[in-house]
Parts: sequence; C-alpha cells; structure tokens
Amino acid sequence: MRTSQAAARGGTRRAKKSSTKPRGKSVLQKLGPGLITGAADDDPSGIAAYSQSGAQFGYGLLWTLFFTYPLMVGIQLVSARIGRVSGYGLAANMRRHYHPVVVYGLVGLLLVANAINIGADLGAMADALALLIGGPRQAYIVAIGLLCVVLQVFVSYVQYVRVLKWLTLSLFAYVGVVFAVKIAWSEVVHGVVFPAISLEKDYITTVVAVLGTTISPYLFFWQASQECEELRAVKADKALRAHPEQAKRQMRRMTLDTTIGMGFSNLIAFFIMLTAAATLHAHGVTDIQSSAQAAEALRPLAGPFAFLLFSMGIIGTGLLAVPVLAGSSAFALAETFRWRKGLDLTPLRGARFYGVIAASTLIGVALGFSPIDPIKALYWAAVVNGVISAPIMAAMMLMSANPKVMGSFVIGTPLKILGWAATAVMTGAATVMLFQQSL
Repeated sequence: MRTSQAAARGGTRRAKKSSTKPRGKSVLQKLGPGLITGAADDDPSGIAAYSQSGAQFGYGLLWTLFFTYPLMVGIQLVSARIGRVSGYGLAANMRRHYHPVVVYGLVGLLLVANAINIGADLGAMADALALLIGGPRQAYIVAIGLLCVVLQVFVSYVQYVRVLKWLTLSLFAYVGVVFAVKIAWSEVVHGVVFPAISLEKDYITTVVAVLGTTISPYLFFWQASQECEELRAVKADKALRAHPEQAKRQMRRMTLDTTIGMGFSNLIAFFIMLTAAATLHAHGVTDIQSSAQAAEALRPLAGPFAFLLFSMGIIGTGLLAVPVLAGSSAFALAETFRWRKGLDLTPLRGARFYGVIAASTLIGVALGFSPIDPIKALYWAAVVNGVISAPIMAAMMLMSANPKVMGSFVIGTPLKILGWAATAVMTGAATVMLFQQSL
C-alpha cells in the first residue's frame, strides 16, 4: 500500500515537473536580433535611395533586391553566429585577433559613417513630421534625438527590444501604399525577370547605392552584439563554444530569425521602389533627393492617403534605425576599449557606453543645424560604408572559419560561399565607387 502511495506521489511529482517544463517559443518570440536588424536597414536614408532608384529607373532595378537577399542573409548570419558562438561582439573579436591599428581604423570609420547617417535620418524624420503637422524642423530634430537617447538609456533591454519589435510594424505602411496606387504588374514581372541592365554611369552608381544601403557595416556590429545581449538577458542561454548542447536550437533560431529579418527588409524595400516607379517615374519625376521629398511628391500623384502612409513610415523606421546606428557605435567602441557595455546596464554603471550613444545622437542632431548639405552628407556616408564594408566582411569571414574564435562551430561550405560572395560583391561595389570618384 505504502509502495503504491509512494509510486502515486512520485507520479504526481513527475507530472508536476513535466507540466512546468518550458514550452517552445512561437515564431514571433524567436524573432529578435535578425528581425530588428533587417527592419533597421530600411532607414530614412535607405528609403531615399530606394525612392530615387524607382523614380529614375522605374521597375528596372527591382531585380537588385532579389539579388542582394541571399547575400544579406549569408553575411548577417555569419555575424550572428560569431556573437552567439564566441560570446563576444565583432569589435571584441577583432581586438582579440587583429592588430589594434586595424581595429581602431575600422571602428573609427564606422563611428563617422553612423553619426552622419543618424543626422540624415533625424533630418528626414523631422521633415516628414513637418509635412504632416507643420511646425519647426529643428525642434523636431532635437525632440526625436532626445527621445531615442532616453529610451536606450532608461528602458531595460527586454522592454526596449519589445519596443523595437513593435516599431518594425511601421514598415507595413509601405505595403499599404502599394494598394493605394495603380501598379502595372505585368511590367513589374518583366522588369524583375528580364532587367535591362546598363553600364551607364548613373545606372551603375544607383546599383552601388542600393548595395551600400542593403549591406551596411553597422548592421554587422549590431546583430553580433545583440546575440551577446541575448546571452545576458536569458540566464539559461550560454555561448555555444562553451555549451555545445544548445547549438542545435540556437542555430535553428538564428537561421529563422535572420532569414525572416532580411526577407522583411528587402520586401519593404521592394514596395518602396515599386511605389516610386509606379507613381513618380510614371509621371516623369525622376530626381528624388530625400525620403521627405519622395513623400511630398506622392501627394498630388497618389493621393493624401498614400502620402500619409509614406510619411508615417519614414518616422517609424527612423525611430527604429537611429537607436540601432547609435547602439552599434557604442557596442563597437566599448568592445574595442573593454568598457562595460549593454542596454541592461544602469546609467551609472554604463556611463561610457551610454555616453557614446548620447554623443552619436547629439552629433546627428548638430548636423541638422549645420549648413552641411544632408544629401552630400548621406553620399559621403555611403562612400565610407562602401569602403569599410569589404574589409570588415573579410575579417568576419576569416574569424568565422577560425577554430580559435568558433571552436568546433566554424561555418560550413554553404555559408562560406554566401559570405565570400557578399564580400566579393561589396569589394566590387567599393572599387566602382572609388573609380567613379577619380573620373
């Protein structure tokens, strides 16, 4: 009898234990660093580049977004794996395995490019807000900049990631715009499947601009650092090199997260380019210099609803992208000089880390008050990004194949092919860009 009661109690305990077993995460819960990174890629400056591509060449450059997708997935997955496997971000790994001069040079260029991008994005958001409700542009730049800093400094990492995930929904505004305008879908299919590729300078320059917009260094640093942040936020998760038993689950999650995140990024870019082609290009508007100008140009051609959605999308994606730009700078500098880092730190403990975020954002705010032409600033930021992308990607590929960094989790052949292909494409783009500068 006692044996039966003991067995019953044991069965009850086992039942209770199994009932408290953690349930599997939903697809949405598994999305994080990859989704946010992909969404941040469609920042206001990127919106301007995609709008100009559609306005100038119609449906002729839609193919570039299909071409860049596997390359984006490959190189971003490499950065994610470096972070999750080693437990260190890109700059920290570079510091451990490369000469300090190389690390300082690449991180320094990243900081400059990010600050310029932040300034351009803040200006675009302020312009869009002024178009929607009127008011002083400079006041909006200051207010938005301060909001981004306050959220990063005073909101916990877990809560902040939730905010960023919700902000990704703002990009669906560009899906809505497409349904507000008339699209010649047969021409779209023809432009994608049979693109009229040209070697003319304007065409090549625009292709390079699209490549530089979709594959940017700050995205590499951000995603690797966010994988490390996840390790600190979730106590059960550990760096895979030290805890290989977690590898299968985490590798699957990173692949899903990155594939969906980059797909989301390019899908939205596709809709932005498509909208500009169907409206601006179709009506002879072929020169768009900013995302706000693209929104304003849409109003008489596609109606107030399309204008409203486009403008709101600029503001939403800017609120997502500015923290990613500033955060990637902070992680890169903190890892380089071994400072405390992380969005879960208190303001006092993370003073230097948060100081970089604040300084990067405030420099961007200052650029909004300067006489510097924002279009030229964006152009030079793209030049810097294009130049530093290739060596950073090459360093990433070498680290991802190095057992000293990755242990037994060095990347396999398919990812090597994708990663090196992306590196080769960006090297070619940078070469073309520098050659055009010499003409």
